[in-house]
Amino acid sequence: MTIQHRHGPVARLDGGVDLAARAASAAAVAAAHAAEVDREARYPAEAVEALRAQRLLGAAIPIAFGGEGASMQALAEICYVLGRACASTAMIFAMHQTKVACLVRHGRGEPWCEGAMRRIADAQLLLASSTTEGQGGGNVRASAAAVEPDGDHLRLERAATVISYGAQADGIVTVARRAADAGASDQVLCVLLREDYELERLSGWETLGMRGTCSAGFRLRARFRPEQVLPARYADIHGQTMTPVSHLLWSSAWAGIAAGAVEKAQAFTRTAMRGAGGQAPPGALHYARAVSSLKQARALIAQGLDRFEAAADDPASLAALDFQTAITMLKVEVSELAVAAVSSALRANGLAGYRQDGDFSVGRALRDVLSAPIMIHNDRIMANLATATLMTPVAAALRD
Repeated sequence: MTIQHRHGPVARLDGGVDLAARAASAAAVAAAHAAEVDREARYPAEAVEALRAQRLLGAAIPIAFGGEGASMQALAEICYVLGRACASTAMIFAMHQTKVACLVRHGRGEPWCEGAMRRIADAQLLLASSTTEGQGGGNVRASAAAVEPDGDHLRLERAATVISYGAQADGIVTVARRAADAGASDQVLCVLLREDYELERLSGWETLGMRGTCSAGFRLRARFRPEQVLPARYADIHGQTMTPVSHLLWSSAWAGIAAGAVEKAQAFTRTAMRGAGGQAPPGALHYARAVSSLKQARALIAQGLDRFEAAADDPASLAALDFQTAITMLKVEVSELAVAAVSSALRANGLAGYRQDGDFSVGRALRDVLSAPIMIHNDRIMANLATATLMTPVAAALRD
């Protein structure tokens, strides 16, 4: 995959420094603080400030509104580079860009939304996501809280199970029922900036991995203008943008975590072979498996990116069952492959990988990547997919 601009080969800014170089610069900062971020379960402030300084938070905003119009290919590559450095930073970037994509793809032509895009690009604002709620957990297609009128404004109060980096974000994009009498699945997406809401912390974030995402639970209380509700139905936003973009960018971040672990396994295997006169160590088989799992994950992501960009401007193609099945399964398959790659890297490195100290440790990568099949649980995804395809005829030929 290469970094490319939607309208040309490479997006360049600041005297010819391209997105890839700027991403590498931010990743270096993220890597320098990654161990401390994990150990202290703290927000990766230095890394996010580096993303802001490199103007990467607004990279996907259209050029007309002050951004760079960066393609999904470019954003995925940045997630991969960040994943190799700091998993939490990569996931924060992926979640932020998913919210930006919803605003960009479904807010064009709306004066408030276009003004928000300009603000994001100019000030490099960081957007968080609030989609999980109460007992519904990861079921983002059902909401309990509703948007309600409040004079010439709207108000919303919702108990969010998690809002990743909610306390640090400059804005929150949240889903809610369209009105108090609307059904749970009759939803809208609201774009809130920091002046529109307040947060009351309900729970903490003490987890095995991804500790720097600071995904605490909050009660969100908001009062905002009606034009801050995107005009499109959330069902359309979810299928056309939220699901494909999040699955592509999450997967790229997880593949980056796996790549970092595989690189350590490669270094360990090379070192062991040099010490044994060229004889492969016992864990070399596991290193080969790690490489294979990573290659499969990268190939699936590349296919997914190509498929999304080919269909991106065609709602009918995005809604097609084949596309929805493929983009849904991308998350499931890459999350499992990433876990397999890091697990194999750990076994390749043996005790040196199991230790928390030393150059060949992959413990943090394993703890972080184990979130991949759990964050919006693969079992829930597969159950929903099974229901959606139950009445679809099984293909009678290879190319049907």
